[in-house]
Amino acid sequence: MSDIKVGIIMGSQSDLPVMAEAAKFLEEIEVGYELTIVSAHRTPDRMIDYAGKAREKGIKVIIAGAGGAAHLPGMVASLTTLPVIGVPVKSSNSIDGWDSILSILQMPSGIPVATVALNGAKNAGILAASIVGAFDETVGNRMEAFKRSMKAKVEDSAEEVEQKGWREILGE
Repeated sequence: MSDIKVGIIMGSQSDLPVMAEAAKFLEEIEVGYELTIVSAHRTPDRMIDYAGKAREKGIKVIIAGAGGAAHLPGMVASLTTLPVIGVPVKSSNSIDGWDSILSILQMPSGIPVATVALNGAKNAGILAASIVGAFDETVGNRMEAFKRSMKAKVEDSAEEVEQKGWREILGE
C-alpha cells in the first residue's frame, strides 16, 4: 500500500465495525490510511493534536466517524483546512441515528463537513479515494476501474433479470 493519504478517526472503539468499511475499501484500491480513536469529548487535546499534525503527516483527507452528539467531524474540520468527511454512526445512545446525522450535517458557514449516510463509512472511503484520485493519477485510475466494475455488475444483473425473469431469480 502507498504512503498514508487518508486519516480515519472515530470517537470510540464501538464505532470500529462501521468505520472499518472505509479502511476495507481503501485497502481494496491500495490507498494508504491510518486508523485511530480520537474523542472530541473525552480526549480534546488528542483531537487538536491529530488535526494539527495531519497535513504534515501527508494526510490529504480525514474521515471522522461519530455517534450520538457527533462533534468529532465538525471539531476536526474547525481545526484543519483538509477536507473532512463525516460518518454519522448509529450508536447505542443514539436517537435512531438522527442526532448523529444532524450534528454532522448542520455545520455553520465556513466549517463544511462532507456527510455520508448513517453508517456509510464505505461511501466515505470511496469519497476520500475520489478526492485523493483527483490529484494522484494512480489512485484516479483505480477509481475509474472501480466505477467500471460497478457498471459491469449492474449490466450483468440487468441481463440476468431480462433473460430469466424475476420469478425465476426469486424462486417464485
